Amino acid sequence: MPTFQPANFGRVYAAYGGIFILMALLWGWQIDKIIPDRFEIIGASVVLIGVFIIMYWPRG
Repeated sequence: MPTFQPANFGRVYAAYGGIFILMALLWGWQIDKIIPDRFEIIGASVVLIGVFIIMYWPRG
């Protein structure tokens, strides 16, 4: 439950979500032989950029 987690839980949760999306696309591509289209690649890229912003943006 996010409410009872330490302060950095949001960062960890964002990283988990981004990796989950990336791994789902890779699984579909390698195991199920479904090639991701450009919109799936763009969407995954946007998510991963968001993960990097959440994880590494300087906090003041």
